[in-house]
Amino acid sequence: MTLSLSKDTVLVEKEQDVVFLKNRVKEVAVKIKMGLVNQTRLLTAASELVRNMMRYANGGKCHIEVVSSGRVNGVRLTFIDRGPGIPDIAAAMRDGFSTGKSLGLGLPGTKRLVNEFDIKSKVGEGTTVTILKWANG
Repeated sequence: MTLSLSKDTVLVEKEQDVVFLKNRVKEVAVKIKMGLVNQTRLLTAASELVRNMMRYANGGKCHIEVVSSGRVNGVRLTFIDRGPGIPDIAAAMRDGFSTGKSLGLGLPGTKRLVNEFDIKSKVGEGTTVTILKWANG
């Protein structure tokens, strides 16, 4: 069972908000004594997801939570946008798939960086991506 110990919401509407969000995620990761390698993985995943949110949905919001399971703490990030949605999540989760001019490593690469990854999307309504990275895992 995972318990939420604290929750913070960051609105992401302009480029300065992206910097603020990444700094806030780093602060939370440091606070729970997450190792440097896991901090880097979490921040890389968060950077990819916030970039997608800005590019495809003109922003959104991110919930930052400190969670606990037994003696282990982690950071859960939930990115919520009201963009066009993803018509084919299975395709979007394949390496090499891209709707833009990128390498297509975004969502599957992000999933590999974290311990838990969940994506829900409805065309015309938006997308929610939740990731979790444990401090030591």
